[in-house]
Order: sequence, then C-alpha cells, then structure tokens
Amino acid sequence: MSQPLGETWVYLSASPLLGLTVTLLAYLAAFWLYQRSKAHPIVNPVLIAIAILATFLALTGTSYETYFSGAQFVHFLLGPATVALAVPLYTQFRRVRSMLFPIIAGLLAGSATAIVSAVMIARLFDASTATQASLAPKSVTTPIAMGIAERIGGLPSLTAVMVIFTGVLGAILGNKIFAIIRVGDAAIRGFSLGVASHGIGTARAFQLNEQTGAFAALAMGLNGLLTALLLPGIADWLIK
Repeated sequence: MSQPLGETWVYLSASPLLGLTVTLLAYLAAFWLYQRSKAHPIVNPVLIAIAILATFLALTGTSYETYFSGAQFVHFLLGPATVALAVPLYTQFRRVRSMLFPIIAGLLAGSATAIVSAVMIARLFDASTATQASLAPKSVTTPIAMGIAERIGGLPSLTAVMVIFTGVLGAILGNKIFAIIRVGDAAIRGFSLGVASHGIGTARAFQLNEQTGAFAALAMGLNGLLTALLLPGIADWLIK
C-alpha cells in the first residue's frame, strides 16, 4: 500500500464516518445486485450486505466497535422506520378491523408455533439450555429478541444471528410456500411473513404490494409484544 493511500486509510479507519459510509455502500451494492437479478428473493440485499460488511471487517482488521461507532446512526433510524410502518397500516385499517378475530387467532398460533418449534428442534439435537433460550425468540425483531434472550438465560449474540437467518429464510421461501399451499390473499401472506420473519420478512412483503406490507408490519409489532410478554413467563417450563 502506497504511503498516501496508507495515510488516507489510517485517517478513515479512525473516523466514525467509516462505519456509516461502508454500510451505505454495502447496501447500495447489494440492492444493485438485487435489481439486476430482477428481484429474485435469493439475492436478498440484507444478506448480501451483511456478507460484504463481514468480509470488509475481516480483511481490514477493523473491530466491530470501531465500525459500529459510525454505523449506529443507521441503527438509530430503525426506530423512526418502524414507526413509519404505521402509515400504510392506517390505509388498511378497515380490512384489519374486519379481520380482527382471524388476526388474533393467527397471532397466537404463529407466535406459539415459532417458540415451541425452535425449542423442540434444539432439544432434538441435544442443545444446551442456553442455546434453547437463544433460539426461542428467533421470529421476533432483533432488538426485542436479544433482550428476551438475555432475560431468559440465552446468548444475545447467537439470538441475533438466528433472527437474521430466520428473516432471510422467510423472505426467500415465503412466496414459494404460499404458492404450494395455495394462499393467495395479500393480507394473509403479509401477516404470516410478519409473524414468522419479522423485519426482513416485512421488507420483502412491502416489495410485493402495500397491503401485504401493512399486514406484515402489524404482525411484526404484535408478535414482538406478545413474545416479550409470553416467553419470559413460560421459559422455565418450556426450556430444559
């Protein structure tokens, strides 16, 4: 590496702007690939951006703390972005009100299935209690899931990885599964994606149409709330 280039890298690596710049560039590159693939679900921009960032940090020897000192601005925007999901949900309010009972039933069934299935599969492979606790909130958006995992004796870092994996998997396979089981209603598709695949599934739902996205946003919020209230109370009984 030439001296001017080396000096520039030293300056940039010490600047909080490094994390923000690299994050934006990684996502722009990932989204370009996604568009070039004609929005193929397997070319998920979130997954590709994570791979690009992980590779960059590993090759440059940049610590996560240094990276996050700049990327935390993007992290902060998750809050306003989540609140903004209420706007398309408001436009679907009449449909939501007419489907109140199915929504409640689907939420209870989906939330319970996500928790129990994760713990049972982990137990089938003789996973430790900490691993079981880490997997239990995998279908909830990352900040809530990590908080729940820490409270019930899980490993927040493992939970974060599994939450992202679950979301990407749902975004990739969701539509194919709906086609196989012949579910065509946009509201049902969206609600299912939101319950099972939280924010990443919700982002995929908005790419389909506004109604699918609105119901996914509703499901993501309700599932986060229900899991935060339900799981800590049953963790001692469920996780062994």
